[in-house]
Amino acid sequence: MKFLDECKIYLRSGNGGGGAVSFRREKYIEYGGPDGGDGGKGGDVWIESVEGLNTLIDFRYHQHFKAETGGHGMGRNRHGANGEDAVMRVPVGTQVLDEDKETVLLDLNEAGMRVRLAKGGNGGFGNTYFKGPINQAPRHANPGQDGEERWIWLRLKLIADVGLVGLPNAGKSTFLAAASAAKPKIADYPFTTLAPNLGVVDLSVGERFVMADIPGLIEGASEGAGLGVRFLGHVERTAVLIHLVDGTQDDVAEAWRTVRTELEAYGEELGDKSEFLVLNKVDALDEETRQARAAELAEVSGTTVRQVSGVSGEGVTELLREAYALVRARKGEAAEEEVARTGAPPEAWAP
Repeated sequence: MKFLDECKIYLRSGNGGGGAVSFRREKYIEYGGPDGGDGGKGGDVWIESVEGLNTLIDFRYHQHFKAETGGHGMGRNRHGANGEDAVMRVPVGTQVLDEDKETVLLDLNEAGMRVRLAKGGNGGFGNTYFKGPINQAPRHANPGQDGEERWIWLRLKLIADVGLVGLPNAGKSTFLAAASAAKPKIADYPFTTLAPNLGVVDLSVGERFVMADIPGLIEGASEGAGLGVRFLGHVERTAVLIHLVDGTQDDVAEAWRTVRTELEAYGEELGDKSEFLVLNKVDALDEETRQARAAELAEVSGTTVRQVSGVSGEGVTELLREAYALVRARKGEAAEEEVARTGAPPEAWAP
């Protein structure tokens, strides 16, 4: 299945049905009169976030969503049928943007959220509505109201607790495969990963979180070099980043600087997120080289450097448990802030 995280969609709600002009003409009824029914309401266009989807690929060939027009009124005061709604089902984490592609209209960050994007037109009144002591035989009815139409953009930002960042070939996909049941493509050339991958990390019963691996960043990515920063939006919602540095390269300090520069240039507070700095592929280094490069990274970054190997599994479990503890702490803080804001009792949270 191909990955698609951005698309433009046309919406059109249904027009209301027209009212009817009709009169009773039964043979043995002395007094006839108007009996035209009202038109039905046009269908609405809704968007709903659902579980089980992680791409917008369904919208690649279905880019126009039009709700049904309401049925027209009929004689004998029969009401026209309401038009059927059109429902767009999208992955959790989808944002709805206005046509300018900048104004965020909705952020569907929870499963089951359902919002109306375009309201259907009301049906027109039939001539029965207009009868009265003065005008006892009205010969006019209202047409239905027009529906609404608009263009919107859908942008997907995957829901993950931990994000993997680093240069191409830093070993992110190998680490994801070692930490979870995900099976990303792994090869010995740059830009093997062309689309984000998600993996569920199971440490034990009740200890579970979602990890996202995005394509590697290179110098100038914020200006469009390589794959650019297009996929960085998928780690915006994470509680913590794991920054992997390839321990087999000569200048590990420059590798760290390159990625940090691009994270800070992207904005959206991505550069301020909690981060674990990790020297990866240590299984390919002798002890002296490992310690020297870890010390070099620690000096330039001013933070603790973890040493892991996605191939041998060294240090992977310990790093994942540290990340899980930080995820829990961040989720707890978010829950407390929500309670303080809404006054509602906190809901039980499970990663």
